[in-house]
Amino acid sequence: MLLKKICLLMGIHLFWMCLFLFYFPRHSQGSVSKYLIRIQDMAPPNNSSMAPISEFALICFPNFQSWQHWLSLPLSILFLLAIGANTTLLITIRLEASLHEPMYYLLSLLSLLDIVLCLTVVPKVLDIFWFDHKSINFSACFLQMFIMNSFLTMESCTFMVMAYDRYVAICHPLRYPSIITDQFVAKAAIFVVTRSGLLTMPIPILSSQLRYCASNIIKNCICTNMSVSRLSCDDTTFNQLYQFVIGWTLLGSDLILIVISYSFILKAVFRIKAEGAGAKALSTCGSHFILILFFSTVLLVLVITHMNKEISDSIGILIKVLLIFLQFLFLSPHAK
Repeated sequence: MLLKKICLLMGIHLFWMCLFLFYFPRHSQGSVSKYLIRIQDMAPPNNSSMAPISEFALICFPNFQSWQHWLSLPLSILFLLAIGANTTLLITIRLEASLHEPMYYLLSLLSLLDIVLCLTVVPKVLDIFWFDHKSINFSACFLQMFIMNSFLTMESCTFMVMAYDRYVAICHPLRYPSIITDQFVAKAAIFVVTRSGLLTMPIPILSSQLRYCASNIIKNCICTNMSVSRLSCDDTTFNQLYQFVIGWTLLGSDLILIVISYSFILKAVFRIKAEGAGAKALSTCGSHFILILFFSTVLLVLVITHMNKEISDSIGILIKVLLIFLQFLFLSPHAK
């Protein structure tokens, strides 16, 4: 029942965002059309007419287009592995009554987030690699932008909740059954979805309200806010500042709380004098800590490759795509 509630909550969350994004981009395109008409009115009669931009074109590797077919094979394998592993975990937890516990419900939530992220990114990337279908309409682009922003922050928040779960299990084992309950997981899931959804929702909405009157070529495999907003002829300072502040606030606060939780865990482990008890306690959270470390490293590399101007567009995009796919694979149940 808890898994059904979590799925329903995420479904409602995506439904309302779809309504927002299917309205706002149309409004934005109307603004673009009016803006272009004003430009045409002011332009000399001999100038060629300008057509409003109604869709974007995703150019994954601007300088190495021939690589796409070679990359499609390993990315397809990683996609199947990630989807298969996470689906297997969800089915196993659903059918096995002994796994109906809070810790496994949190793993289920993480798997659901991985599946949605994977289905949001991979099919379009493979469509570009296989069939060279680079175009993506406004609504689909901004919806992909929203899912990437909100679900990545949901994963970060889920890691934070799992760190708290491990803290209670090791530092307060006798109180664990009374603190980490099904009700706690349900409230945590609502908090994870609501916090990330509400705070990241303005990012695609702000981008959809910009006027796109120049190039429509996005030098990326996915619609990120930075890649899309740079095509606008409006001032994007507030848009980029909002994403920067919200991103570092959400991810930074989660990371700080995770570090604090593991500091208390290590402190409690070192106090255990029974032989083998400390190693056993660490083994219960070792894989979780590795996942958090890998997730944080991926985000850090993505930020560095985006900000470093010395890295070419093609190499930067390649690093981002590979890291995203490796994240899907590494966060799969095989690693869990």
